[in-house]
Amino acid sequence: MRAGRWYARTGPIIGPMRLSLLVAALLGVATVSAQAPADREFFESTLPPAALTDKQAVLETPTGVIVMDLLDRAAPTHVAHFITQAEAGEYDGTTFHRVVALGIIQGGDPLSKDPAQAALYGTGGLGRLRFEPNDELHTRGAVSAVRVPGDYDSAGNQFFICISDQVALDGEYTVFARVVEGLEVAQELSTRPANADGVPTERLEITRVVIRDRPAPAPEPFVDVPDANLGGYRAWIDTSFGPITVAFRPDLAPNHVRNFLRLAALGVYDGTAFHRVVPGFVVQGGFLPSRRSPLSQRQESFVQPMTPEFSDTPHERGTVSLAHGDDPASGTTSFFIVTAPSPALDGVYTVFGNVVDGFEVLDRIEAVELTGETPVERIDVTSVTIVPAP
Repeated sequence: MRAGRWYARTGPIIGPMRLSLLVAALLGVATVSAQAPADREFFESTLPPAALTDKQAVLETPTGVIVMDLLDRAAPTHVAHFITQAEAGEYDGTTFHRVVALGIIQGGDPLSKDPAQAALYGTGGLGRLRFEPNDELHTRGAVSAVRVPGDYDSAGNQFFICISDQVALDGEYTVFARVVEGLEVAQELSTRPANADGVPTERLEITRVVIRDRPAPAPEPFVDVPDANLGGYRAWIDTSFGPITVAFRPDLAPNHVRNFLRLAALGVYDGTAFHRVVPGFVVQGGFLPSRRSPLSQRQESFVQPMTPEFSDTPHERGTVSLAHGDDPASGTTSFFIVTAPSPALDGVYTVFGNVVDGFEVLDRIEAVELTGETPVERIDVTSVTIVPAP
């Protein structure tokens, strides 16, 4: 029951090193003409250290919110400058004026507030910060300060967000923040239409930037529920063919049950599909490539391979098990529902639940027109809702 492998960090068609070099080249396209004056005055922070610690920047855009942890220990002057500029409203109404699909998005130029100065976007707001080398790498989600090529001490308001790892930039730019929420928003912005220089064909505005205290981490769903109580829940799987209700078997596979409950509560399964149908055998869903939109970073952080919890429980009609590849410990989110007794699966896949209502929906799914094992008509999973057992 191969689930296949899905990379949430979807990469470009070109290789990662080539993309990283392309990003490095494009970062200098506009800034090369922004010559910082020889007698420039560098920014000096007047903020107390406490004003820099445990802070986040919330970037509001028309398509969603991007939240960044500010790394005051790695780059205190850059963080102080960003906070000072944000609180003065300097980023409000600016744009992401350069994008590289699945590579970076670049913004923060104060000139980008004025559409009439579009030809100068990328040249403004520089020459204010000295380089702050640190050990932070340009991995996915890293936020760095833009600078003039050949001049390390030339950063300022402009910044870029790494959508994928950019190893060619390590040590060349100051990383001062990391995206902790909304990286999927930034990723989507990176794929907007742009010309050969990465200039978007539409205005990608940053409506507002707000500085706030870093909130306490949200609790992990179901982390405090004892194993014995996990059976007190049901999963309501709402599909385009009707609802299916699943009961759980924590007595057989408590870790798998907890994992499914957690992923469902986080919305990981919402917008997926039953992507595989084998009549007289199984219907399979939960495969992340079938999801209509990328996972959020929080959702992605809970997707992990599961250690098998095999049992001698037979795979009968309605049995729910976790799919995996050749490695029994490779299963993550994809599950299957058995539609007829299948003893070949016994002891090979982890049984963690069973259908208790919606067998007629299962029959309708099993009867769909197929191309091989793929439904011709998409079978949507609108949502998976966890409810108390009756």
